[in-house]
This record gives sequence, C-alpha cells and structure tokens, in this order.
Amino acid sequence: MRSPRSLLACTLALSSLLVACGSDDDTAAPSPLRRATAQGTVDGVAVSGTYAWLGLPYAAAPVGALRWMPPAAPAAWTGVREARAFGHACAQAGRFYSPAPNDAPYGLAVRDSIGKPVGSEDCLTLNVWRPASATTNLPVIVFIHGGSNISGYSADPVQDGATLARKADAVVVTINYRLGAFGWLNLAALKTGDATVDSGNFGTLDQAAALKYVKENIAAFGGDTSNVTVMGQSAGAVDVWALLVSPLTTGLMHKAAPLSGGLQFTTAATAQTYANGLLAASLVADGTVTDTTAAAAWVAARTNAQVAAYLRGKTADQLLQVVLANPALAVAPAVIPDGTVVAANPAAAIAADAYRQVPLLAGNTRDEGKLFGTTLGAYKPSEYDRFTLQYDFAPDGPASLSEADLLTAAVLPVDTPVTGWNARAATITNGLFLAGATASLNAVAARQPAKVWYYRFDWDQQPVPFNTVYGAVHALDVPFVFGNFGPSIFSHGWSAANQGGREALSDAMVRSIAAFARTGDPNHAGLGVTWANWPSKVVFGATPTAARITAE
Repeated sequence: MRSPRSLLACTLALSSLLVACGSDDDTAAPSPLRRATAQGTVDGVAVSGTYAWLGLPYAAAPVGALRWMPPAAPAAWTGVREARAFGHACAQAGRFYSPAPNDAPYGLAVRDSIGKPVGSEDCLTLNVWRPASATTNLPVIVFIHGGSNISGYSADPVQDGATLARKADAVVVTINYRLGAFGWLNLAALKTGDATVDSGNFGTLDQAAALKYVKENIAAFGGDTSNVTVMGQSAGAVDVWALLVSPLTTGLMHKAAPLSGGLQFTTAATAQTYANGLLAASLVADGTVTDTTAAAAWVAARTNAQVAAYLRGKTADQLLQVVLANPALAVAPAVIPDGTVVAANPAAAIAADAYRQVPLLAGNTRDEGKLFGTTLGAYKPSEYDRFTLQYDFAPDGPASLSEADLLTAAVLPVDTPVTGWNARAATITNGLFLAGATASLNAVAARQPAKVWYYRFDWDQQPVPFNTVYGAVHALDVPFVFGNFGPSIFSHGWSAANQGGREALSDAMVRSIAAFARTGDPNHAGLGVTWANWPSKVVFGATPTAARITAE
C-alpha cells in the first residue's frame, strides 16, 4: 500500500505535468491551486477531491531572540511559494504519538522518536484543505491537536483534513504550535515588563496568532471569516477552553468544539517551579554547576538578561535532553491564567459572561482512561515494543494476540472489580476527564443553555484483544471525526469485519460536525435521533455493519 505522501507526490507530479503542457496558453484560466495571501502567493496541490495548501507560515520561526517571545509576524515573499508539503513538527521529547525523526512520513520510523528529541523550533505553520470546487463563504474548522501540550504534530495522518473538508463542504485548518517548555515557561529571567511576554503562554499565543492568520487569509481559500469553529482534542480541547476565556480571541472564533478536555489550568506558582527546575537541571547537565543548590547561587549572581541569554544559547535538542533525563520535567505546566493572554480566573470569567459566548459541542470517549496504562504500570510491553506490536498487527489475519500480551497480570482479568483493567481505567476516565468536563459544561450551560451539546463515543469493535485492551479509548473519536481510516496509530483496529459500521458511524459524525460548523447546531436529518442540549447527550456507537446512535 502506498503511503499518503507517495500518493501526494504522484498527484503533484501529474499536476505539474498538466501545468507544463498548458504553459504556452496565455489565455488559460488561473489555477485553483494558486491563491494570494496577505504574505504572498501560494501554490497548493489537488488531493482526494480537495485543494490543499500545506506548511503555510502563520508566524516567524521562534528561534534565537524570538524563543520564549510572542509569535512575530511571518515574513512576506515575492513570487510564488510552494505549499505542497507539511511544515516541520514542533520540537518535543518523543513519545508514542510524536512524529518520526526528520519529518519522515508516518510509519515504523515513528517508534525511533520515542525517548529522543524530535522536531524543530521552526514549526509555526498551518495547513488548509477545501473542497475542489469554486464555492466561497464556506464554514471554517480550525483543529488544535492533542498530546498533553508536549507532543503531537499537524501532519499526523489521523487529522489529515481532506476527507472532512470534502464531506463537510468546509475549509479545514490544522496547526502546529510550540510545545512543552518552548510553549509554556514562566521563568522570572524571561520577564520584560510586557504583560503578554511575561504571561509564559507562548503556545496559547501561537494558537491565537493562527486564528488571526485565518481571519486575515481564509477568504482567499474560500472560507467565511465570520464563521470559524475552533475544535481541539485532549490538550487541544483544553486549549480551546483557554481561547474561549482569552481576551485576545474577540472576533476570531464563532463556535467551539472541545473534545475530551475541559477547563484545566496551572497556577503561575506551579509553572514557575517547573521553569526553575528546568533551568537548574540544565546548569547541572552541562557542568556549569554541580547541584541544584549551586544552580540557585549561579542564578542569583547574574542578571535576568544573562540568565535568559544562557537558556537561549542552548539548542532545542540540548533542552529536550534535559527534559528526557529528568522525569519531573516531562510535562511542562500549561495553560497559565495570567490575566492578559488567559483570564486570571477562567471560571469567574464564564460566570461574568466575560468569555466567547459561542455555540459549543463537546464530547468524551467512553474509555478515555485506557490510553494511560503506562501511568498505572498496566501495559506489559515498553512503548517501543507496543508501537511495533500494533504496527505489525494484521486486523484481518488470524487471532494472534491475547490480553495477556498487552496487559500485566495485576490488571487481569480485565473485568475484575476494583483491580481489573476496566475498573482501573474507569477511575482515570471519571477523575481526569468526566469530572472536569461536567463542571466546565455546567458552567457554560448556565450562561447559554440552548447552545451546548455533548456526545459520548462508544465504538469498540476492534479485533481481539484491542476491543477490551483499548475499547473506546481516548482519541479514538478523532479518526471518525476526520473520516480517516488509513495507516495511523489506530489502524490496528480497522478490519474488514468492522468497516461497514465504522464508516457509517464516521459519516454520521462528520455530518454532525458539518451541521454544527455551518449553523451552530449538530442535528441533521440522517442522525436518526434528536440531539438535545446538555445535560442530554448523543451516544455514538456501531455494530460491525451499521451505525448505532442513541439519545440519552
């Protein structure tokens, strides 16, 4: 099977040949792939019934003096810029859902990023897909990827926007944004007296800058600047909530779709403790000092400018190696309620109507917690070996794995009360996801009761043993929302036996996303049920051959 990138290359070669053959005709109609943005003219690519423009810079590379600064405007260009390949993934410490080294296409190479620095700081790009038509004023869907705000990338094949753009008749945008300590760092030495700089919310500022780019440019791609839905999953959903209570997003978002995430923030004090720890660990790692006590003395003896210059003098890989060597630094705290970029008290801002009062569509998967077996010591293979096992799994082959191949004996049998895998994972689902989602949705519904919808995703038709090991796991709704069932981190679950049901379910979900993006209401004629406002919900499930959608 050819990879998405090889198919894209073939499409591009054919497109180039056609352009070359017609180059002598001065009267030829302008190519629909060529669009004029505020920064310059771009050429895209036709793929899967859409036009796509990939790797568009929405901000300058945040390197050198721009590291830990608000995103600067992208440079303009003359001539025509090719927009036919994804931009670099943002710098991150490689994890299960990180990109492959050197921006390689999704494949077995992804496992080679696990536990290593990967990506680039020169990464502030976005991607645009639209139907291959001449329609204008299309609804716009901007997607913010998940990954705990420390990992992930917009070129992940799960979130390729072509199918969603075509089926929803919408413009779909996916974005990169700074991650981890590059995206959120509340360090005293970086303060300048400018409240935006001093917020530490550089990743949030990136997301706001991407929305400003959309406002400025999306009409060139046929999008309606007054109808932008901001959708995010997991940490991306947390980011959507942050943007809802950000003073910087007025007029930039008209609907919101946070999936598997609620109002979740970190205190400035917690963020500062992390930043101080990163600085101290870096000083120890490079031999500048011998221990953290000496690190504190080193910092006290220097000006803020000197300390900032020291950190900015480190390469991204050097800083990521420090993060990888210190488990306490694995997850940089995000998002920080600073009062300038994000409301100082997000819950109070909602209660006071000081937020974007837009239609909201939220959702959770039934088995969110089953993604987090590593934190419980429940997964038997290492991340490297588990990735390999899943990648090599043949969903249409004979049964070759059991629950015991993936889970430790401590959580087996899976349905044992209290200690079994289902019970342990449910504790994470309820505590980490549902409690926060319920409180967040209640807060918004109190202000706009007729404009809040919620779903639960129950699909669990994967081949044995993934139907019980993962079930309706965290993030499994994303390929259904995007309509993507090609090679990806989830493709071990796509069998011929479950194809009819999952494709029918995906079509129904895409139609709800399309309806919501267009009108602010996810109901549509093909849903089969009436989707009432929160606290009611729709449950998305399927048999092996058909969608099964119920209202509760």
